[in-house]
Amino acid sequence: MKPYLKVNEWRIIEEGFDPARTEVSESVFSIGNGYMGQRANFEEQYSGPSLQGSYMAGVYYPDKTRVGWWKNGYPEYFAKVLNSVNWIGIDVEVNGEAFDLSTCEVEHFTRTLNMKEGTLSRSLTAKLPGGARIRIESLRFVSVPFKEIGTIRYAVTALDAPAQLKLTPYLDADVVNKDSNYEEKFWDGVSQDAAVDHARVEVRTKKLDFRVASHMVYELAATGDEDQEFHVEADTHKRDKFAGITLSLRAEADQTITLYKYVANVTSRDHEPDTLVDKARELAEDALERGFDALLDAQREAWAEKWRDGDIVIEGDEKAQQAIRFNIFQLHQTYTGEDDRLNIGPKGFTGEKYGGSTYWDTEAYCLPFYLSTADSHVARNLLIYRYKHLQKAKENAAKLGFTKGALYPMVTMNGEECHNEWEITFEEIHRNGAIAYAIYNYVEYTGDSAYLGEYGFEVLAELSRFWEERVTYSERRGAYQILGVTGPNEYENNVNNNWYTNRMAAWTLEYTLQVANQLKNEQPEALKAVAERIGLTTTETDKWADISARMLLAEDEEAGIFLQQDGFLDKEILPVSHLDQVHLPLNQNWSWDRILRSCYIKQADVLQGLFFLGDRYDLETKRRNFDFYEPITVHESSLSPCVHAILAAELGYTDKAYEMYLRTSRLDLDNYNNDTEDGCHTTSMAGTWMSVVQGFGGLRVRGGRLVLNPFSPASWTSLSFKVGFRGARLQVKVSGNTTTVVNEGPETAALTLYDREIELASGESVSGEREPQAGAAGAV
Repeated sequence: MKPYLKVNEWRIIEEGFDPARTEVSESVFSIGNGYMGQRANFEEQYSGPSLQGSYMAGVYYPDKTRVGWWKNGYPEYFAKVLNSVNWIGIDVEVNGEAFDLSTCEVEHFTRTLNMKEGTLSRSLTAKLPGGARIRIESLRFVSVPFKEIGTIRYAVTALDAPAQLKLTPYLDADVVNKDSNYEEKFWDGVSQDAAVDHARVEVRTKKLDFRVASHMVYELAATGDEDQEFHVEADTHKRDKFAGITLSLRAEADQTITLYKYVANVTSRDHEPDTLVDKARELAEDALERGFDALLDAQREAWAEKWRDGDIVIEGDEKAQQAIRFNIFQLHQTYTGEDDRLNIGPKGFTGEKYGGSTYWDTEAYCLPFYLSTADSHVARNLLIYRYKHLQKAKENAAKLGFTKGALYPMVTMNGEECHNEWEITFEEIHRNGAIAYAIYNYVEYTGDSAYLGEYGFEVLAELSRFWEERVTYSERRGAYQILGVTGPNEYENNVNNNWYTNRMAAWTLEYTLQVANQLKNEQPEALKAVAERIGLTTTETDKWADISARMLLAEDEEAGIFLQQDGFLDKEILPVSHLDQVHLPLNQNWSWDRILRSCYIKQADVLQGLFFLGDRYDLETKRRNFDFYEPITVHESSLSPCVHAILAAELGYTDKAYEMYLRTSRLDLDNYNNDTEDGCHTTSMAGTWMSVVQGFGGLRVRGGRLVLNPFSPASWTSLSFKVGFRGARLQVKVSGNTTTVVNEGPETAALTLYDREIELASGESVSGEREPQAGAAGAV
């Protein structure tokens, strides 16, 4: 599908109606507030291709696993966020004929996502098969300051001639998940009610007993000649899991009838089940009393505050500017950090794929965004989420036959593994490395070493116990190996000695020992308490030191590269540029057998390790590995381009860095991988932020100092971003070779700008010059 969205710095705009792109647009134009989310489905009925999606954070269902061949150790279920109550529905009839865009002649159509204010609007003119012409103007949002409220302003204008209208606002919980393994419906009705002034439904999940109650109230207004009659008849409808009200009236020619719909959606995660109905009614009536305009003003103010502290401004490149704001916007819509029971699904609230569950994406890609753009408790809550699941992680390891240690799940809702592909469930154990790295990353950034004694060391010790048992010692090679794994490159399964997996395992053991020593000096009582609680011995820690020191980390000395896994160079190594474009993406055109035998890499693998442990390797080591691996990487994971953008920027490959930035930032806007219809790639959007701030901004943390080595791509007039760091709030602006940093926060910042160490006090600014790099624009 060719890109069709208009380029605008603050808006995503679709002009013209094409049913072939409806599902992609439903993903891209999604709205959310961290508590609930809504795909950009039409309010009125639509018989064309569509993925209906209304989601409540943390409400999920353990759908029974479906596989062709059951293997011991498989999880029994695949957890998925449920398609919940369809609260946006407003059916429209004109002169007895249902309004359905798939059966109309659409004369004009514009859909707009206003990222500055957090609203979705639509404007269209259509001619129904019976000849009536109408104009629809709608605006909706899910409230940020009132998290349980969603509201819609829906205006219908009869064009050319009077028309008999029927508007039916409703709530429908008789919904399905498209990805249900056995086509099962997941909801049971509890109660429903409809009266002339309200409607409500209450439902419960068939398993786990999550409950959701939705309450709807409304207002109706007419514009035009004040002498025109405005008489409305209301009829109520209710059936199992459904309640609605049909409003019948006559609209004169060019008269606009506007329906204001206010809905409160509440769940048993936040309220006692027997209070849900009353709570939903109370919140909906409060929204009605506030009124649409007041709610909209509050929404604008809330989003203005988000952008005030987290906007990235790119001058001179409107496509790049639109893209980064879209990515930041979706991240803010998905996760607020106020509820440590929640995490971030790879598709956020934009679709069903991946079940809305937690992956290693959070620790590897999302944490840095929240470290720099939110209060430190937000990132801390992401780590506490994993700490609370430590016992489940130990159970996951035991299910696979391990006698000790913790294996965090690849996919989870409650800490229990729920992924049903063997090469992921059993082999992609590198996710443990990301959990350990997140603890390191958090403490390095925030300076919150207290976290190590409270929570972090216990997690690290159990991760190290897992690696101790998972390795195999090879007498022949005189080294510890990790056999039968899948690395980040999922186009290679069941390989031995994946460099990234081995490297992160060795690093985890080393870091755990470092933390133990730190706690011994700084928090001896905390160390003693953890060691006694988990029965940690010096025999174990001595073993960890031995494994870390003698882990097999294969490299080819002639090529000067680390080997992705044993035997990788036995493959025929041909760059992606040698492939005819008809083969791409490989995962949609090649058999799995052909992919596995090829040299082509789905996403950063060796390079992922060089990014994480960047302080351990010099530029030439990074350059040799980048020059070898990037040309054979197809970037068919959304998580790949951002890592390559950051490394390319560090190496001075500015053209490549810019290319990879556009690919990661416009992945969904331009539908690079032909898969946006099932949801946006939300967790990779945090990687997009990283590609700007850690790539072009050169942000790192070294020895308690914030290090910045910024530059701006040649096509950008300037680049500006803000980051928080240990009580400081730094605005960084790059223009040409000059960077200016202003400390807008209350605390002094320990800053290194272009190798110059500075103590930047509150309210002060400093400028630095970047030395021009010869050949920096050359791409590999």
